[in-house]
Formats: sequence, C-alpha cells, structure tokens
Amino acid sequence: MPSPNKYINIQVKDRSVLDDSLNAAVKDLQHIAMVSGTQGIIVTRNGPGDYTAALTDKVPYGITREVFL
Repeated sequence: MPSPNKYINIQVKDRSVLDDSLNAAVKDLQHIAMVSGTQGIIVTRNGPGDYTAALTDKVPYGITREVFL
C-alpha cells in the first residue's frame, strides 16, 4: 500500500483491465485519505494506457477528479 502523499502508476496494455486497475488504485488511496481527511484523489491520463492516481491537497477530501493530458 502506498504511503501518504504518494501516487500509484497504472500502466495497462489491454483496455479490459483498465477499469479494474484504476479502481484498485483509487481504493488504496481512499484508505490512506481517510486517515487525514484532508486530501482528495486525482487520476491523470498521461497517455494511452498510462495513468497516475495521486493524493492531493488540490482536490477536496472525498472527491476523485480525472485529468486528461
């Protein structure tokens, strides 16, 4: 499990596993976010099959936002 203020890189080659991979990363980060209750989660699409899920103070606690680069 990642430590606070960290991120999880998600890289997939097959679209069929993308949703499960993203959901697992967000779930792991939600557990960490509950400890402080101050950070939300941002999921960034960096490119095809390349995503990052991260805790951030820029997103309110309890919210998950998506960003496409």
